[in-house]
Amino acid sequence: MDAKLLINEFVFKAIRSSGPGGQHVNKTSSKIVLSFHIHNSNGLEENEKERLLKKLAAKISSDGYVKLSCSNTRSQHQNKVIVIDKMLQLLQLNLKIKIPRKKTKPSRSSVEKRIQTKKKNTSKKMNRKPPKIN
Repeated sequence: MDAKLLINEFVFKAIRSSGPGGQHVNKTSSKIVLSFHIHNSNGLEENEKERLLKKLAAKISSDGYVKLSCSNTRSQHQNKVIVIDKMLQLLQLNLKIKIPRKKTKPSRSSVEKRIQTKKKNTSKKMNRKPPKIN
C-alpha cells in the first residue's frame, strides 16, 4: 500500500454541514465526503485489493466506492485531514493479516492449583452448614 498514491486517488466533495456554526453553516461547505474506488487504485497491489474487497464488502457502495465523511470541525481543511486519516487507518486495519491463535493446554501445575482452590472452597462451605444430628 502506497499512501501517497492513495491520497492522490481520493476524490473529495465539499457539502454544507449541519452542526455547530450558526448562520455560518448556511453559507459554507465545510463537510467533506471522501470517495475511493478500490478496483481502479494504482496504490494497491492485486492481493491487497482482493483482501479489501472481502473485508469491506459491507462498506462498498453498488458503484464500487468506499465513502467516508467528516463534519467534526467548522474548517473544511481540518475535516479533509481528519477524513484522510480515517480512510488510511481503515485501509491499513483491513489489510492486516490476522495470525491464527495456537491452542494450548493448561500446565499440570495450573490444573492442580485450580483443583486445590476448589477443594478449599468446598471445605469452607461445608463447614458453614449446621451439623447433622441423628
